[in-house]
Amino acid sequence: MLRIRLTRKGKKKAPFYRIVVTDKRTKRDGAPLEEIGTYNPKTKELIVDKNKADSWIKKGAQPSETVTSLLKRP
Repeated sequence: MLRIRLTRKGKKKAPFYRIVVTDKRTKRDGAPLEEIGTYNPKTKELIVDKNKADSWIKKGAQPSETVTSLLKRP
């Protein structure tokens, strides 16, 4: 089963996340199938390719709760 979820990057106490499509059973920072966006919680900056996200959701990928809330942002 595929998931759209966050993978953590950045330094200690300075998180930066990538929004990736990966198999549900892989580790949090394991190799993704595709990167579809980024999220910086410090500046609240969100960059997502909504076409890719919609495409993966149509293929059966389930977004995590956090990613679902981020995708609903304007």
